[in-house]
Amino acid sequence: MHDLVQDYYGRQLKTTSDLKTNACCDPTELPEWLKPLLSNIHPEVLSRYYGCGLVCPPLLEGCRVLDLGCGSGRDIYLLSQLVGPKGEVVGVDMTEEQLAVARQHQLHHADKFGFDNVRFLHGYIEELDTLELEPESFDVIISNCVVNLSTDKDAVLKGLFRLLKQGGEFYFSDVYADRRIPMALSSDPELFGECLGGALYWNDFLEVAQNSGFRDPRLVESRPLLISNPTLAHRCGAVRFFSATYRLFKLPELEKDCEDYGQAVIYKGSVPDSPDQFTLDGHHIIETGRVFPVCGNTWKMLAESRLAPHFEFIGDFSRHFGLFPGCGKEMPFTAEASGSDPSNTQCC
Repeated sequence: MHDLVQDYYGRQLKTTSDLKTNACCDPTELPEWLKPLLSNIHPEVLSRYYGCGLVCPPLLEGCRVLDLGCGSGRDIYLLSQLVGPKGEVVGVDMTEEQLAVARQHQLHHADKFGFDNVRFLHGYIEELDTLELEPESFDVIISNCVVNLSTDKDAVLKGLFRLLKQGGEFYFSDVYADRRIPMALSSDPELFGECLGGALYWNDFLEVAQNSGFRDPRLVESRPLLISNPTLAHRCGAVRFFSATYRLFKLPELEKDCEDYGQAVIYKGSVPDSPDQFTLDGHHIIETGRVFPVCGNTWKMLAESRLAPHFEFIGDFSRHFGLFPGCGKEMPFTAEASGSDPSNTQCC
């Protein structure tokens, strides 16, 4: 599959318009503050963009960022402007043709931005430990519609977990399926190259993430993918595909479920371009100045990451109140008493 992907993205695809489905096309409306930064990027780099989401988490100034499957560098050069001259963005890709385009325009972007803070490495995202990248040296790792192209997703997540600092995060967009992909689809070269054949069943992804150390994956946003190519749509059959953006924090003390400790946070409204509310994920949109009850995991994601200076924190972990309500899991026991008649009781 490595050879297939290298051929597809290195030789067959010349621009975004060569794609045969919309899986690797991001229809997200860019926020106004991001548009000027995107306009600074070289047209050839923009024309070879194959992402399925917006992978620009907030508060990147001065950060060290790694892009897995950076391609021709669109997200690299976007993030380069966000981390600024004191930060660094490193891109990894296995396709030489894509990296050649990225490197060809490196001087152009350095002149445009006034600094050069990017570098590109040829390598495989399943083998990050071979690239001489220092463990726990990155604040943020991103990826845009690339993990699905890997044949060893466990190795990818375990490798990047090793490279993240404590409190760092993996913020990425990818394609997922509503079920496990049948062999006929996963071995189809065209569907694999179009980011469909290698898509994980969403529930299997959660297990892979948790086994890699990311205890509580958070879904930021998602959208269904409509396969407009009738031939490929027929091959996909009843399988439904989705583009989704997740953020995974490296916080080893996170619990597997959302537990209630009576905690809350108050957002200060100080994150740039987010004066009224802060979005942690699809279930946590926190208004400025409002006391917002949170579970223990959310409290730690905010308190033990680069987000901490922008919040006030209420409570600690001294008292536990059970599962946090509304987090998708409930106590399995019957809530109502069965009565006092001993004949109604059962023994195992």
